[in-house]
Amino acid sequence: MKLKTAFLLLGVIPMLASCASPPVALAPVGPGPLADRSPGIGTGRLQVFSSLAEQNDDQNQGGSGASPIWYQDTDYNIYDASGKLVEHVDNTVGHYSTSPRLVSLPPGKYTVRARDKEWLSVNVPVVIERGRTTKVHLDDNWQPPPNTPKTEVVSAPDGNPVGWRAGLPSKP
Repeated sequence: MKLKTAFLLLGVIPMLASCASPPVALAPVGPGPLADRSPGIGTGRLQVFSSLAEQNDDQNQGGSGASPIWYQDTDYNIYDASGKLVEHVDNTVGHYSTSPRLVSLPPGKYTVRARDKEWLSVNVPVVIERGRTTKVHLDDNWQPPPNTPKTEVVSAPDGNPVGWRAGLPSKP
């Protein structure tokens, strides 16, 4: 019996370890070269297009399925440079909204931990600049303009673009 338990534990431990694997880390994302500029604003903004979760108004009541279904971006966390939690973001603007929330942050470097389209936990370093918006696209629904140099875009390991590389100069 002890031998069976030992073999069972040897099989379960690697499975548990694989579930606790660290999140995927990406290059820093910043405002795009054509990002909107709002002079005079002391903060920057962040918008994260995280994985989409199905929503409905059935509220687990076992209804007939007549409730409409819509998709909303999942919540995420923002951490400062030292790894301290700055904010947990409820990533919806309203009950039926399908747009992710815009968050105001002081200029600086942060890390976003969110779920991507495949529901993997992803760490994305972001740079927030005064008066500009940084957008992170983890839902595979964004493409940079045609002929954009690859050096200007941050991509996920699967090749999907996630956002603009931090430090790009702003174009008028």
